[in-house]
Amino acid sequence: MTSTSPSSSTSTQHSPQSGDRERLVLPTRQDEVAEAGSEVFGGPVGRWAKLGASWWTPVRVVVLVAIGMFALGMVQKLPCYDGAWFSGAGAQYTHACYSDIPHLFVGRGFSDGLVPYFDKLPGDMEYLEYPVLTGVFMQVAAWITGVPTDGGDSLQYREQIYWMVNAGMLLICAVVVAVCVARTHRRRPWDGLLVALAPAAALTATINWDLLAIALTAAAMLMWSRGRALAFGILLGLATAAKLYPALLLGPLLVLCWRAGKWRDFVVAAAGTAGAWLVVNVPVMVKAPEGWGKFYTFSQERGVDFGSIWLILQQRSDNPLSTEAVNTLATALMLVACLGIGALTLTAPRRPRFAQLALLVVAAFILTNKVYSPQYVLWLVPLAALARPRWRDFLIWQACEVMYFLGIWMYLAYTTSGDKHHGLPQEGYHLAIAAHLIGTLYLCAVVVRDILMPERDVVRRDGSDDPSGGVLDRARDVFVLGHAARPPRHASPDGPDGAYVHWGSRAARDDTSGTPRSDD
Repeated sequence: MTSTSPSSSTSTQHSPQSGDRERLVLPTRQDEVAEAGSEVFGGPVGRWAKLGASWWTPVRVVVLVAIGMFALGMVQKLPCYDGAWFSGAGAQYTHACYSDIPHLFVGRGFSDGLVPYFDKLPGDMEYLEYPVLTGVFMQVAAWITGVPTDGGDSLQYREQIYWMVNAGMLLICAVVVAVCVARTHRRRPWDGLLVALAPAAALTATINWDLLAIALTAAAMLMWSRGRALAFGILLGLATAAKLYPALLLGPLLVLCWRAGKWRDFVVAAAGTAGAWLVVNVPVMVKAPEGWGKFYTFSQERGVDFGSIWLILQQRSDNPLSTEAVNTLATALMLVACLGIGALTLTAPRRPRFAQLALLVVAAFILTNKVYSPQYVLWLVPLAALARPRWRDFLIWQACEVMYFLGIWMYLAYTTSGDKHHGLPQEGYHLAIAAHLIGTLYLCAVVVRDILMPERDVVRRDGSDDPSGGVLDRARDVFVLGHAARPPRHASPDGPDGAYVHWGSRAARDDTSGTPRSDD
């Protein structure tokens, strides 16, 4: 059933776009975990805190914390930097400090001056198996690392320098992510601390180059929240040129724009995405088609790998599925999940927030994929901070991811220790995978609950609608299905632009100055 009735997704007495700094949401007054944790730094924010507001702004605090946590993550890699990367496989696993970066410096020809996609590699890999913009990032780091000097720098020394150069570049990306999250929700800058303090993010930040795509995606979402559809599309296209998953965000955006009738903005965003992706890819696609296509053929042909539900099924089955069968089943499950997210979007009592759907679609991809590398948790961290900024739920999920981080390295230590069997056996590793899967499903479940019961959405309790929604924020619905198409009798068209206000909802009752405490 369709309807042209106004949206029931806007119920407020105070506009979240007022720009009133005194009305910033303070997590220590809303969140029990944030309040308890703040005791380490002097307790919840009080009326004297504004005396230091001239410099200690939320964004600056978030940046400093993000840099500090990133530095701690680098310190955690110190045993590998001091030799475990080069002394054999076992030590880097037992110290849980593995990183692809130094190994691929040699394994993908950067140490020999080979140009990715154009120069063929020795061995079975043949070409670099990363998207083009990530390959450019890796190559720039190789140029900064430089060639051996006349003094004859050792290969190990150059690998260490290459890792340090990449770490510096990835630190910039990590800061960009934290800043973008802190600024996306105008009245909730302190939610950026969820990103800055995420323990799994600190542990995995320098394993691979994923932070480049994540930074571009976070910047794209910031642009969308400001109503800049073209800038969003360009940044999302660049992010997709660095990692494939950011393109998934166009799916929920399509359904949200459908429900709100914002077709022009979606077309502009999609065109910008396609254009930016083509600008980066076409030159390499034309001049080095085999090298360019390696990422896509490798993704299709690679077998079931670490961290996925498919690995558990394969290792526990006497007749494991073929790679082709897993590809088909994983694709089918992902399509079913996307259809479910689309149906949820069109039937929800209030239009879901963009960040909520972005989290759900990326999590669906992670859960159904045939591989889950430890650094993939980084994909979800900024989306989780925007979709469900509740410290309790965030830390439950992070604890599960830290368990998986330790589990995979202990399992690899077990498989490489020979007869000594030091580490985590297969059954234990399966439990670590299960912890990751359950933690991600739990995060998705609380987000779905917020969509179905919008009065429990902590972001909307101050009267906000969709702070990351851009043109969708406080927009009228033009197409909805099911019960969402029939506003309840106790609703009254007193909201902005004639939108319905549910008198029984918390959002309609709370005053923003009251900053109500969560009840879930």
